[in-house]
Amino acid sequence: MSVIIKPIISEKANYLTDLRGAYSFLVNTKANKIQVKKAVEELYGVKVADVRTMIYAPKVSSKHTKKGLQVGKTNKLKKAIVSLAEGEVIDIFAN
Repeated sequence: MSVIIKPIISEKANYLTDLRGAYSFLVNTKANKIQVKKAVEELYGVKVADVRTMIYAPKVSSKHTKKGLQVGKTNKLKKAIVSLAEGEVIDIFAN
């Protein structure tokens, strides 16, 4: 099971990185905080101070078509905010 799926690159994620030194990652929904911490430390070679996780519920969408009501949903997502120790930096674009 791969724990980290990809880093999140958005305006809000970049703002958190500049302000607090926190990095955002999209992670496997079955991974816990300890697994996320170990994966980031092994992948980027940094010391992780704190990990916060959040789970986004699937979004349900529906639309009317000629064949009736079409209902669908997106997948469940899990996001991790990783705070690094003092002086540690991750260069996301290098990897």
